[in-house]
Amino acid sequence: MEPSTNESPQLHERPAGGAALPRIWIGYLFGIATLIAELAAVALHPEFAKGENFIPPLYLFLALFVGWIYWLVCVYQIHEVMARIPGWRHPISPGRAVGFHFIPFYNLYWVFHWPAEIARFVNWRAQKPVMKPQVVGAAVFAAVLVRLVLDAGLGLILLFVAASYISECLKKAFAMPLPGSGTMQEG
Repeated sequence: MEPSTNESPQLHERPAGGAALPRIWIGYLFGIATLIAELAAVALHPEFAKGENFIPPLYLFLALFVGWIYWLVCVYQIHEVMARIPGWRHPISPGRAVGFHFIPFYNLYWVFHWPAEIARFVNWRAQKPVMKPQVVGAAVFAAVLVRLVLDAGLGLILLFVAASYISECLKKAFAMPLPGSGTMQEG
């Protein structure tokens, strides 16, 4: 949305209020743990690999579940940081950012929408299009598809690759001074 002009002129690593970006490396660990759990499940339960048994072993279920929960925690934390940025009014609350992942079919749109809003902030802050909203949304969407259709562990890792990109773009944007005009330059 439109930035306000009466806010602090500087923002560095972290916005006011002390909110910090999530530790993405933890998500990679959950992705690797899920891959290991998948390999163990296939080795210990060959019928699982053949598709005869659709109920995963507990250790695989826990790795999948905890990894997905941590992804949602990261989404929440990113939006918590966005909500506290001086000079920017973020249109998505942290609760909405997470909650809309649970609405069937709408969640397919949602994984495009919320990264696009992050890209809008980064581009506003940089005053040039440095983060392409469609690419970020497509990366998150592709990771979700891989997670659901091909391999849950690989999909989880890809989700955190997208989160790493978002996080790095945000860190770079935080290091930039607030734009003076409040509008993105055409170019």
